[in-house]
Parts: sequence; C-alpha cells; structure tokens
Amino acid sequence: MAAQTTLDLNCDMGESYGAWKMGNDEAVLGYVSSANIACGFHGGDPSTLRKTVAAAIKQGVALGAHPSFQDLAGFGRRNMHISPQEAYDITVYQVGAVAGVARSQGGRLHHVKAHGALYNMAAKDARLARAIAQAVRDIDGDLILYGLAGSAMIQEAHAVGLRVAQEVFGDRSYQPDGTLTPRSQPDAMITDASKSVEQVLRMVQEKVVIATDGTRVPVQPDTLCIHGDQPDALVFAQAIRKALQDAGIAVRTV
Repeated sequence: MAAQTTLDLNCDMGESYGAWKMGNDEAVLGYVSSANIACGFHGGDPSTLRKTVAAAIKQGVALGAHPSFQDLAGFGRRNMHISPQEAYDITVYQVGAVAGVARSQGGRLHHVKAHGALYNMAAKDARLARAIAQAVRDIDGDLILYGLAGSAMIQEAHAVGLRVAQEVFGDRSYQPDGTLTPRSQPDAMITDASKSVEQVLRMVQEKVVIATDGTRVPVQPDTLCIHGDQPDALVFAQAIRKALQDAGIAVRTV
C-alpha cells in the first residue's frame, strides 16, 4: 500500500449567531483546507454565514455547507426522527442557502457535510443517508459529500453517483463498529492535543483507529475533522498541522 502523502483538514465553523460567539474561525482558517459552514438550523445566521464564507475565500479554504436538524436550542445534537422526504427538503434548503451566499461572494460551493445528530444517524440509516445524498446530487452533481469513513452515508453517496470524502476525527473516540462514541459518554472527546495527534498519525499512516475497547478499526482518511466549537480548536489545528507537516503529509483539499 502506497503511503498517503496528502490529507484534507476540515473544520466546522460559522456557528455563532446573534449575540452568541462560537469558536475562533478567523484563526483556525489559517490551518485548514476546507470549512463546513453552518446553515442556520443548528447555528449561524445570515450575517455570520456571509462573513465566514468571505473569510474562507480570502484564505483559499474550500467552502462546504453543514446542514443540520432544525434544532438551534440543542445545537443540532439531539436525535430527531424525520421522514426521508423531510431530510431531503431540509438538506436542499440549507445547502441552497450556502451555495447562494458563496456565489454572492465570488466563490463556489465545494462540498456538503451533515452536522451532529443528522450526521451520526445517517451514518447508520441508509434511507436517511440516501435522502441527503440525493438532495446534494440534485442541487449539484459536482459537489463532494463528506461522510463518516465506511458508513452508510458513503455507500449511499456512491449509489447516487456523488464523489465522496471519507472522514475521520482527531478529537473524537471511536466505537468498535467504526462509529463515533456518543457525546453523552465521558470518553467521547479527546481533550489532549498530543493524544489527538497520535490518533491522527495512526489513521493516516496505518489506516486504522483504536476503538475504546482496544479494537483496531480500519478507516480511509480522505479528510480529517476538527470541531471549531471546542475551546482548544486552534491548539488542535496547530498541533495537527505541524505533525502532518513533520510526517511529510501535505494539507490539501480533496
């Protein structure tokens, strides 16, 4: 197997709204290659969306839409049971908003990545994943769908003819089935940057992640996520970027 020489580094951002400030987007943009920008359902507002899109374009960072369940109070992290048609509709609505703002600022939408509970549910639910993938395909067949590596989201995106980027996480722990540990569990988040770097390098160099029970789970790391809402997002971004550079791995958009 040839050694991996590039990795897309993405970050969820644009999640501030009104008087509520979330993350340090301007600083983090200097270390990533792709931005997943909130669409207003879990975070973000029209002004924040415009400013984040413009800042990403200025930094040469690829623009992505980050659609969610309509759950501002729960930051999109509460499971909601909706029909595939509803999933299709909320995806079209949100992705269309970011695509329009991108065009208004002289840019173009590059990818789509679901947020929070919608992302995690679609990783296991093929019907939900197909609805999201079909919505993205119907908006623009050239868009890339980011989804959890090895999940139903990847399979359904392939089925409708979309390009995909299989995503791994540097600040989350994994279950033996390759899914992310639920945030309700105490070991869900990796809060030590050095441990995050160790996990990232293992995923890129060995194509495996160590689950919470010690299982070695195979992964395909096309793109790596950093959560912009965590307090140490900038520290993690800097540490991971340096570690990748030292390992000879270039950070580049897929």
